[in-house]
Amino acid sequence: MSFKYKIDIPIDAPERTLEHKKIILGKPFLKKLYIDWYEIFIKESKNLPEGEIVELGSGGGFLKDLMPKIITSDILNLPTNDMVFSALDMPFQDSSVSGIFMVDTFHHIPDSQLFLQEAMRTLKVGGKIIMIEPANSLWGRFIYQNFHHEPFNPNGDWKIPNSGPMSGANGCLPWIVFERDKLEFKNQFPGFEIELIHYHTPFRYLISGGVSFKNLVPNFSYPLFKATDKIISSISKELSMFMTLIIKKVD
Repeated sequence: MSFKYKIDIPIDAPERTLEHKKIILGKPFLKKLYIDWYEIFIKESKNLPEGEIVELGSGGGFLKDLMPKIITSDILNLPTNDMVFSALDMPFQDSSVSGIFMVDTFHHIPDSQLFLQEAMRTLKVGGKIIMIEPANSLWGRFIYQNFHHEPFNPNGDWKIPNSGPMSGANGCLPWIVFERDKLEFKNQFPGFEIELIHYHTPFRYLISGGVSFKNLVPNFSYPLFKATDKIISSISKELSMFMTLIIKKVD
């Protein structure tokens, strides 16, 4: 019996993302983790100015089930999303968007500088970019560099090879832009403020098996591991696998 899902579909094909959606919705442990992440967006959406809220890289997620008014989008043409466009060229008027939400999307954007310029253009003052991304912690770096198919290079720059919407990636990109190069970010984008960088989720995604492996623990154990994750994250950010970033437009 194999613990790995057999998906014979190229990683950049839309059908692969749709298969991932089926897996997420069919795994109660993993789905509960996504709901916890989505609750971060729901909570923060109450502190945004009036305007459109957009999810970039919606992929196989289900945020719209919890936030029906959100505009879901992806660079892939997926029947489950509202719009198809690149994060580098968003079809929104200047200062019309109140929130840009992303789960594991920023580290796939080929040019961070161009994206941030586009976010600056489209966001209202007080609007926010809110993202959940891989964490460049001791634990996260060990897992991503040894057991994950995507590149995870702390020495990379703000651009990544545009080999494909999913295959092009550097899991370290959020850390590079907003932590390693924090001064450069502030110099280039004085109208943005880093409101929050919070490290979390040491084990839940890993033991859920993600979209590649089956659960390593029973579904009923989710509350136990949720509590365990919270305790471990409070000890040291270096034990986390993910981080939440909130970037606010202040000018």
